[in-house]
Amino acid sequence: MPSLKISYSSHAVGAAMLAQPCEVAVEWSQDGATWTEDTDSRFIRIKRRGDEVDRTGLVRFELPGYSWQLRKIVLYPGVAALVDGKRPFLSATPGAILQTALAEAQARGAVPGLDWDFTSTHDSAGEPWDKVLTIYYQPGADALTLLLNLSEQGVCDWRMLGRVLQLYNADTELDRDLATGPGPVELRFGRDVVEAPDDGTLEDAASSVLVVGDNGFVHTFENPTAVQPWGPWEQYAGHGGVSDMGTAMLLAQAALERAAAERVQRTRGITVYGARWLPWRDYRPGDRVRAPGEGGALESLRVRQVALSRNADGVVGGSLILNDRFLERDIRLARRAAGIVGGSTADGGSGARPAPDSPRPRTPAAPSGLIVDPLAYLDAAGVAQGQITATWGAVIVDVSGVALNVGGYQLFMRVNVTGEPWFLVATTEADDNSVTYSPLLVGTEYAFKVRAVNLGVVGAFSAQVAVTIPDDTDPPPVPTAPQLTTRLGVVHVAWNGLGVGAAPMPPDFLRVRVWMQNPLAPGWADIGYLDAAGSILVPGLPYGADRQFRFSSVDRSGNESAASTSTTIATVPLVQGDAANESITTGALVANAVTTDKLAAGAVEAGNIKANAVTADKLAAVLTLSTRLVAGDPSAARVELNGSGLAAYNVGGVQTASISAVTGAVSIVGQFASGVTGARVVVNPAGATSPEIRFIPGSGVNASRIYSDGSLYTGEATLIMESGTNQPNTAMCRLIHAAGFWRVAIHDPVTQNQRGGYVIADETQAHVGWLHPTLGTQNFLFSQSGTLHRGTWQIGGVSAGLIMLDVTITGNGTYHVVNYGFTLLTTPSCVWSAQRGSGASGSSAPTDMYVYTRSQSAITFRSPSAPASTVTFSVWAWRT
Repeated sequence: MPSLKISYSSHAVGAAMLAQPCEVAVEWSQDGATWTEDTDSRFIRIKRRGDEVDRTGLVRFELPGYSWQLRKIVLYPGVAALVDGKRPFLSATPGAILQTALAEAQARGAVPGLDWDFTSTHDSAGEPWDKVLTIYYQPGADALTLLLNLSEQGVCDWRMLGRVLQLYNADTELDRDLATGPGPVELRFGRDVVEAPDDGTLEDAASSVLVVGDNGFVHTFENPTAVQPWGPWEQYAGHGGVSDMGTAMLLAQAALERAAAERVQRTRGITVYGARWLPWRDYRPGDRVRAPGEGGALESLRVRQVALSRNADGVVGGSLILNDRFLERDIRLARRAAGIVGGSTADGGSGARPAPDSPRPRTPAAPSGLIVDPLAYLDAAGVAQGQITATWGAVIVDVSGVALNVGGYQLFMRVNVTGEPWFLVATTEADDNSVTYSPLLVGTEYAFKVRAVNLGVVGAFSAQVAVTIPDDTDPPPVPTAPQLTTRLGVVHVAWNGLGVGAAPMPPDFLRVRVWMQNPLAPGWADIGYLDAAGSILVPGLPYGADRQFRFSSVDRSGNESAASTSTTIATVPLVQGDAANESITTGALVANAVTTDKLAAGAVEAGNIKANAVTADKLAAVLTLSTRLVAGDPSAARVELNGSGLAAYNVGGVQTASISAVTGAVSIVGQFASGVTGARVVVNPAGATSPEIRFIPGSGVNASRIYSDGSLYTGEATLIMESGTNQPNTAMCRLIHAAGFWRVAIHDPVTQNQRGGYVIADETQAHVGWLHPTLGTQNFLFSQSGTLHRGTWQIGGVSAGLIMLDVTITGNGTYHVVNYGFTLLTTPSCVWSAQRGSGASGSSAPTDMYVYTRSQSAITFRSPSAPASTVTFSVWAWRT
């Protein structure tokens, strides 16, 4: 909320207006003739302070922004029943919640001057609301509390335009990017910025977090890359309602990322005299601009606050509070955590008064207001997984509208495909109408529904809600600028392994791409990559010509950061002041100027030695090589004997083999084979993309291989084993060993797509199943949360262990027999539930239905009340 401070003499012109409650607007002008009142610039005079003995009559006024009046709007109970004394808003948009409070207040005559330009369906920019909430507020809460609660959960941004409250989808209208494009807003030292203090703190730093949830859930998560000047620091996070590993990991990663490094607030003192860019005219709070960041380099920063003042001499000055991209991400992470652990859930029990005792349990009404919020998080291996937070309205009545205390809720889920089975994935206590669940597959669409339970009697299901689990969309941090050096005509491009501001790379970091361009002929080209701190060499560049280099970081989901700051360098000649051809002759040499210690290897060849010049009396008893003995071209393909041992080089002058004279170690570059034909082992075969060992059975085509891949997980060597193909060339087996991940699966050797049985295991879960790109999926997922099956059960045949079927009963018969169509080995056990009623009457299922499974071939239903309509039941039966 903006604020304004004024010092004004009671003897000055217009002082009588300030002596009473009034409104004050701050306006700006570029030419002194046309004045503009911008956003968040209207204030109300409600507080003053003066001294009666002060002859100057100076009075000081403190004026809050016009939005302060939202504190004077109180939320009333409304007409709907309260839940635990709170007013429910079920599947409501931020606009609907605020508009309800404001409209009801003005109908009572409160705050008549306040207006708004959003609706329950669209924000102030005319865009549909992109989020809904199921949330409860205590009557008596003021409208400003409601507004701040919604903005802190990340569902909206807001501002005032005069007396009009404007509400927007979060990070849209109030998140303009003015730092990019053809004419970016650049605040430069000396012109726009005159001071640049930074306040940094390590108070909130931590390298591990202890997460404590419900049902005895306790787990510690660590971030070894966090800053640790005095060793590891710990942090505690208690989250009620969290009991599954995926949700805990998501919350812990958010906490650890916020605590990984020093937090810095950047304040930039600005001048309005001679500045190119001015507040409000060119930028406003919420905008992203280019301003001096770490080390004074221009970077994209978000304007969080503008402070302006005018001194006694009339000189206007001010300052900006700027957030870098890491602080902005902190805010988003905090909002995400708030939404998971209770921002949209009710506190306490159902709030209904106990109903009178009944001779039998009553059926709860269907829950309303179900919303499902999907998120992506990274598991321990850095792989994106899915998580959902489901919230619904509390059930406080039965199907007849009579007050009821339910015993809890059941959340069901399925893959959102017709015919896929529903699975019970979570149950809650009576006072808990929110639940989290993970892991789920990213990119997969799931459907959810919930029902209440009362003393063993289940109620009707809510309306279904379908969501698609998003993939990870957060790019890694922007890398620090390249560190360049040049030596011997080669440029070394180095990276320190960190992001801007000493930010560590996240668990799903894959690599840093290295880009280069000629500044005289712009056009960036990808010339290589680094998967950790280190450097690459760039040879073959022209001497004295500038080349620019920059980085970008990529994660395993394919998200790529913005480009780093670029740096420029030019290579220098190998020898300074190269001599021209034939400029040095014998006449220019002093006697004895050329001696043996000054001759380069290979400089004296046979053609330059006079016949009989080398005789026995000129050779020592032992011939010692001070340089080398070469067979072949001294600068191309050759075998060479020198002081280090024996070496071989190819036509390009690259060493391909060596035998060390000191250790006897043998190194060979290129292929090494145990034979030329037939069954053999080939190490580093020609044409292979990575070093590998290949086992050839005889034909030389259908081979198996073992190799290591360092690109899958940062800093790890992953061992991969592949079989040969089958005779039709339709299947092969691939086995992957990583530090925290193991998978064996059948693949198509042509497309490399997985198609067949597989087993996957990591530190948090295991998958066993079968996958085909067109025929479907059958799998089990085992984790701390339980067991999840995806696919279709075989329900027929004498050896079947599980039966799933729908049973339809029509007419007034008391007994109904349904045959399986086969005879099981044993009599099964059974559970069932009424899914729906149909027929002209549309009546619901009877409540006195009995089920008998006394036979190995049929199931019997009996209802003393003899239902008159058609009723469908879902039956699960299993044999033991």
